[in-house]
Amino acid sequence: MSFKDFKKKSTDLSKLQSALEKQVAGADSYKDDRFWKPTLDQASNGFAVIRFLPPVQGEEIPWARVFSHGFKGKGGWFIENCPTTLGLKCPVCEANSDLWNSGSEDDKTIARDRKRKLSYISNIMVVSDPKNPQNEGKVFLFKYGKKIFDKIMEKIQPEFQGETAVNVYDFWKGADFKLKIRKVAGYVNYDKSEFDVAAPLFGGDDKQLEDLWAKEYALLEFAQPSEFKSYDELAKKFAGVMSQGSGGTKSAEDMDESTFAPKFKSNGAKKLPEKVSEEDSPKEEDAESYFERLSKEED
Repeated sequence: MSFKDFKKKSTDLSKLQSALEKQVAGADSYKDDRFWKPTLDQASNGFAVIRFLPPVQGEEIPWARVFSHGFKGKGGWFIENCPTTLGLKCPVCEANSDLWNSGSEDDKTIARDRKRKLSYISNIMVVSDPKNPQNEGKVFLFKYGKKIFDKIMEKIQPEFQGETAVNVYDFWKGADFKLKIRKVAGYVNYDKSEFDVAAPLFGGDDKQLEDLWAKEYALLEFAQPSEFKSYDELAKKFAGVMSQGSGGTKSAEDMDESTFAPKFKSNGAKKLPEKVSEEDSPKEEDAESYFERLSKEED
């Protein structure tokens, strides 16, 4: 392009205005569309049926296991993956350990508030989603905590004599999971969730199952070193959050992709903003209540 042509276009605002409109329109919708979560009503109740799926080709475990921290200090929110996931040291965990061993109950309370949170990620197929029926039959990633994982383990490794072990991740011998969500004592609760009787997915039709398998997502990416900040980076941010200075996450625009759970970069999927949320991101004025609500979700 010649400078003369460049000069003519320099007064054309249409492209800039169009780009700005798109950016503003998408500012409140940062999320990773690979992830699914049930829609809750105003009472924080919800219901859906999902099917946990087997690992993709080249992987052996049908879940990714990740620790993270999510808490608020004087300088804002600290929302980061915990490097103990990789067997590495974490400045927050070290500080929590010191507080716990101090003998002070106040210190123990602070340590509890800042403790690491355990999350799992698996491939699922949505069998029934009453609030969003367009999701039914599709493959998504699903993030869940220890409560749901314990229910999975109870099926895989039954505790009582006479109970039959069920690999709930299996296409042919697995079982649908009825996700029942309630709000109990101010916390989101999954205790009434349960597995249905074991039955083959799609009646065991291999063609449909193979097509479904091909749509699953790799899970190994979620525990790659690239998904975790260095010890020094975390220590610097932690110091800023715990002081009056800056350094923490203060607004919805600063949110990490998976609040109070691992934050991830998209690998092979669409390019995501550096700081996004797998949840529907709130508007700026709703950020505080959003973080508070998530902090009350049970593991």
